[in-house]
This record gives sequence, C-alpha cells and structure tokens, in this order.
Amino acid sequence: MKLTDVIRRPLVTEKTTLLREDGRTVVFEVARAANKIDVKRAVEKLLGAKVDGVRTANTQGKLKRQGRFVGRRSDWKKAYVTLKAGQKLPDFLEGA
Repeated sequence: MKLTDVIRRPLVTEKTTLLREDGRTVVFEVARAANKIDVKRAVEKLLGAKVDGVRTANTQGKLKRQGRFVGRRSDWKKAYVTLKAGQKLPDFLEGA
C-alpha cells in the first residue's frame, strides 16, 4: 500500500477540533486495511512530524433510508495520531 493511499483525509468535527487544541493530536480517516505502523510511517513521511503514538478505531456505516429504499454507508477506519512533544502540526492542517 502506498503512503498516499493510507491517509484519506483529516477529520474535522467538534470532537476532533477539541483534541487538536492541545497541539499534539490529529485525527485522520485512513484506509481500512492500514494498521498502526502504516499510519505512523505515512504521517512521518508525508507531514514531516515525529509520531508518539497511534490509536485506531473501526467505525460502522449507518443505515440510511430514502423513502422505502434502504441503503448502507460503507464502514471506515479513523486514526488518532499523537505527535511527540515539541512537534507542531503542518501549516496546511492548522485551519482544517
């Protein structure tokens, strides 16, 4: 798996914004097949910041209805990446 395939996008929600205020934790949507080692390597190579730890969580897709038709959103994985002390977020992630 290529490094650019591991990290899909940064997650911007109320909860992740509160986590980001400490300046060390960033949350990403990652590929479902990616493990913690893959996520750590991708963040260190692509963002240039040293990683202290990675926590991952599988999120189940929701059932959605459109009238009488029922569909299902796909399952996905998110990763909570904690940067080492003294490391800062890249500039392009500050506003996200």
